[in-house]
Amino acid sequence: MTYEAQRDGEARKALSERAGARPLWRQRDFAVFWAAQTLSVLGDSFALIALPLLVLQSTGSLARMGLLTAVGGAASVAAAVFAGVVVDRVDRRRLLIGCDLVRMVLYGVIPLVWLFGPQIWLLYAVLPVCEAVGMLFAVGYVTVVRGLVGTGQLTEANGRLNATAAAAGVLGPVCAGVVAAWTGPATAVGVDAASFGVSALCTAFVRFRARPVGPDGERTGLWRDLRTGVAFLRGHPVLRSLTLLLFVFSFLTLGLNDLVIYHLKHDLGHDDGTVGTVMAVGALGTVTGALLVARVRRRLGFGAVWTGSVALCGLAFAGIGWARGVPAVAALCAVFLACGGMAGTCSMSLRQEVTPEPLLGRVTSAFWTLHYSAAPIGAAVLTWAADHHGTAPVGLVAGATCVLVAATALFTPIRRS
Repeated sequence: MTYEAQRDGEARKALSERAGARPLWRQRDFAVFWAAQTLSVLGDSFALIALPLLVLQSTGSLARMGLLTAVGGAASVAAAVFAGVVVDRVDRRRLLIGCDLVRMVLYGVIPLVWLFGPQIWLLYAVLPVCEAVGMLFAVGYVTVVRGLVGTGQLTEANGRLNATAAAAGVLGPVCAGVVAAWTGPATAVGVDAASFGVSALCTAFVRFRARPVGPDGERTGLWRDLRTGVAFLRGHPVLRSLTLLLFVFSFLTLGLNDLVIYHLKHDLGHDDGTVGTVMAVGALGTVTGALLVARVRRRLGFGAVWTGSVALCGLAFAGIGWARGVPAVAALCAVFLACGGMAGTCSMSLRQEVTPEPLLGRVTSAFWTLHYSAAPIGAAVLTWAADHHGTAPVGLVAGATCVLVAATALFTPIRRS
């Protein structure tokens, strides 16, 4: 079968699925999976605030915060190299449950050890393992969504998953800030650990569809599997351009969370509760972007939505370090997260739509490995520079470069996609 015939057949199938599909909230397996991911993100938002606060509380150093982010990011990149191969070879339901249980145990150790005093080394030991396991989970998570809802509802399903996850992210940072202010950041990490246990329990009740196998029905060698995802990305003009541009964007933005926390606590002199509130307001932006992305993409097209979203991310990033009031910081964070969520949902949906099912894990893994590979270095460089030169000039340079990334996309196949 030629590529054109296969593409036309998949397009007809997608239209048929869209016409006859039930609303997402009436699809039992998707609804349970949806609830599991929302609960998991609710707990994750605790760790998003608590881990940097643990480091800042113990060391007072933005550079040390950035180093922890970089170590975790490096472990995630290393895991991404093999994640697609693993996901395409094992039972995905068991993989998702196992990843949740491992993270429940590892994050649960932190508040227990903290009862006897701060141990920063433990964060540098636990976070890389949790990030590596999280990468396995993330690749598996992406590959099962299409099997749950079909191609015709992918963008809508991804948008709703991101919207409710962001809604949980609104409540999570506020609660994390309150918990951290009252009982310390370690307790907030304990809440995160418990959320993974609940997520694993919910996932156990989801029935995933059988996964199709490749044309030969057999597994290939490990090295060939690793090259397969890269070859698919290289051969697809839009995915190739996205991978290259996101390489730069990820390098610039992974350390943003540390920069915002440091700016609020060090530059503006606010407490943990304020940090949680700002992050919650930012998450409201993610909710808005996730709810709008399917409709906006249908109206404007992938290229316009992705390029415009990245440009607005850059403008918001450039202004965060210069903002002197909490409302301004919160508003700029909301814009950045809303636009970042729209761009991310669009690129993930496109990748799911155009990738053959048997290759989806390997292509997702290759995509994330390549575009995310320099991000840990970027986080360390960004936070080191901000520690020495201030958050305002560093944020301005990083944001302006993000705008340049969006402008570059206008000269690639992304514009016409």
